[in-house]
Amino acid sequence: MSRRAIIAAALAAVALPSAAFAQDFAITNATVATGDGSAPIEHGTVVVRAGKVVAAGAGVAVPAGVQSIDGTGKWVTPGLFAAVTDLGLLDVEGVANSNDTEAEDSPFNAALDVSPAVNPNSEHIAISREGGVTRASVSPYNGHSIFAGQGAVIDLGADPNAVTKARAFQFVELGEAGAKLAGGSRVAAHVALRNALREAREVAASPNAARSPDALLTRVDAVALAQVIDGRQPLYVGVERASDIRSVLALKTEFPKLDLVLVGATEGWLVAADIAAAKVPVITMPLRDLPSAFEALAATQSNVGRMKKAGVKVAIGMFNTSNQPRYAPQEAGNLVALAKLPGAAGLTWGEAFAAITSVPAEISGMGGKEGVLAPGAVGDVVIWDGDPLELSSAPTEVFIDGVKQPLDNHQSRLKQRYKSLDRTYLPKAYDW
Repeated sequence: MSRRAIIAAALAAVALPSAAFAQDFAITNATVATGDGSAPIEHGTVVVRAGKVVAAGAGVAVPAGVQSIDGTGKWVTPGLFAAVTDLGLLDVEGVANSNDTEAEDSPFNAALDVSPAVNPNSEHIAISREGGVTRASVSPYNGHSIFAGQGAVIDLGADPNAVTKARAFQFVELGEAGAKLAGGSRVAAHVALRNALREAREVAASPNAARSPDALLTRVDAVALAQVIDGRQPLYVGVERASDIRSVLALKTEFPKLDLVLVGATEGWLVAADIAAAKVPVITMPLRDLPSAFEALAATQSNVGRMKKAGVKVAIGMFNTSNQPRYAPQEAGNLVALAKLPGAAGLTWGEAFAAITSVPAEISGMGGKEGVLAPGAVGDVVIWDGDPLELSSAPTEVFIDGVKQPLDNHQSRLKQRYKSLDRTYLPKAYDW
């Protein structure tokens, strides 16, 4: 065999789907949280075969020949799903050459697709994986337009195939940020949005027709938005103020097929009934109780709890380099504690855990497949040394598609290096 053929065969082997190396295993005698919103199950069992969950719950029998892992004293859950992140798009935020989160000088906006830029070897992915995150939606940031571009759904497996769903959604920024991008006013932002959707509708209706000389979108941007017009691609809308949320919901009057998702919604609790009636889900960061902007004057810690009580599907998300996806359990745990405060509105344990697993997966179009321990779901399983919503707990083992994952990363290696550092030969400057 030639050298070139040997190299090609080696590369092909590396690129094989992770399911080819999936383990058949069962975890027994553990506290099992399935991620569907229900309460944890004591003395439960989870069975994974060929990269898929076969069964999870109490009284589950372990098939013959399947490796059994004793989960006594442990918790077993589906992998966390981090919604609206920048995972894989940057190495160092302040170093432009390593940062693909935005394309400020590009002539394109809605057509931008993050999928080719996602780096599966990013340390941010490795660090999040150590924290129990197995899936995520990755969103671009806005450059010069209210349209940031198209996000993707990824897995965090230690393999070269991170993107599982390219062009999974389109992101548009409204509210104060959108007003600034559109020319300084919410009025301008809404005109820009409606004009873009109308141009996209015209291009979708007549793909080969000559476009009007006053068209503002490039053809590729209009083609990208055509998927939004007919509901094939969800439209994630960054918005905070209650009146802005109502304006977004009103878009469906002119564009009835829009598949809307609200991102942020700090004042969502004020219009929770309207959001629930429109059946529009929300991705937000909980406990945003400080009015950091005029559009968030009604911020409250009870925002998520009140929206959930009104019937809104709410996921915890909006994770970036400063608020990392591995902190999702802490955010969810805070909502459990909040439910115990007089006058506050929080979530039950099951609801809070679902908000970082099955609910963001559902919003991302992966309902029943990811973020849950149910027959047929992906074999994303995390074994914890305690209650995952407690700060003292951490993952001990992480499986993605049934494949056991490495949990080391740059941070953990630095920790081990300096934990017991031999200072004998350090320079004089270190002598303290």
